[in-house]
Amino acid sequence: MKKSIISALTMVAGGIIGASAVGKIRNDKAEKIQEKSNKHLALFLMMNDWVKVKQEGKNLSSYFKKHRYERIAVYGMSYVGETLVNELMDSEIELVYGIDQRDGLYSYINILSVDSSLPEVDAIVVTAITFFDEIEKVLRDKVSCPIISLASVLDDM
Repeated sequence: MKKSIISALTMVAGGIIGASAVGKIRNDKAEKIQEKSNKHLALFLMMNDWVKVKQEGKNLSSYFKKHRYERIAVYGMSYVGETLVNELMDSEIELVYGIDQRDGLYSYINILSVDSSLPEVDAIVVTAITFFDEIEKVLRDKVSCPIISLASVLDDM
């Protein structure tokens, strides 16, 4: 009788522990999904602001010229970074290099790792807006130029 009670209690305890572990895994997955969703929403809203700027007949090169950022670097060479490169390609703004953590990216401009020696520029424009604070902290120790978020550029236009 004692063995069957101990066996039953062990099974119940195992079930509780197992259910708890499954619940934690689901919560972790849900948090990661929510973070990714928030990131994509922020990027969508920023790109929507960019479209509105373009619809008003403005372009980003005028912002950079106004602030005397004639030689810039772009941090974050995914879709937003490449779109920024394409917009500035035939403007008076010189795109000196891009910065990205991923290897093997192709762009019209040279792409450096954040761990590289970064040449002097007038400003670094960060397109990875949801990680701006962390990126700014890393770059602050490496460069002396302004580090600006693309979202703030669009807000100022």
